Amino acid sequence: MNSYRKTAIIVGVLFIIATAASLLVAVFLGSTLAASNYLTSVSANENQVIIAMIFELIAAVSALGTAVMLFPVLKKTIESLALGYVALRLIENIFYIVGALSLLIILTLGQGYVAGASNASYYQPLGTLLLALHDWSIWMGTLIFFGLGSLTLNYLLYKSKLVPRFLSVWGLIGAALVLLYGLLSLFSLTPDMLFSILTILALPIAVQEMVFAVWLIVKGFNPAAIASLSPHVE
Repeated sequence: MNSYRKTAIIVGVLFIIATAASLLVAVFLGSTLAASNYLTSVSANENQVIIAMIFELIAAVSALGTAVMLFPVLKKTIESLALGYVALRLIENIFYIVGALSLLIILTLGQGYVAGASNASYYQPLGTLLLALHDWSIWMGTLIFFGLGSLTLNYLLYKSKLVPRFLSVWGLIGAALVLLYGLLSLFSLTPDMLFSILTILALPIAVQEMVFAVWLIVKGFNPAAIASLSPHVE
């Protein structure tokens, strides 16, 4: 098995891990942060919140790992864009980490609030700010910078023909739709409206990434494209 085949398999697995971890964050958090008494709710669901935070970090590391693993291959097409893809994934990673840390701080506030700390009256407004930080960090990371990163990746894939072009075009359309949702989230829409819009606009890229991941694991990169990028493949 040559190095390019190994890279394709690893990248495919990392894409699946990142997606699965992101979904598990939503599963374990559930409606905990949406509750009106979220400080009490977070404190009562401590284990679930901690597990969700761990999955946020797993999603972040896996997402960044895809860019790092793909860089040696993509740079043979347009190195500056390949580096840009890594940078966008890194920024997305930072937003994930900020979101995870804010979640832990909210948990700490919730525990103090339930325990009846002497300054507990300040916990509610501080918790509201941290909750907003968590939400915006996830929205910015998983919508704006994820969308930009996906556009960059799929453009490079389209140019290099490393995978069938229908996958690249599908990815470009899906990434554009996610960016559109990111712009819509800047307006004052209700959470229910946001969820409904996200479900519609995020579905194409979510499915495309899983098809792309399975393609890399099963088929790998296009041998002809690899040969044109590097005439001395192992």
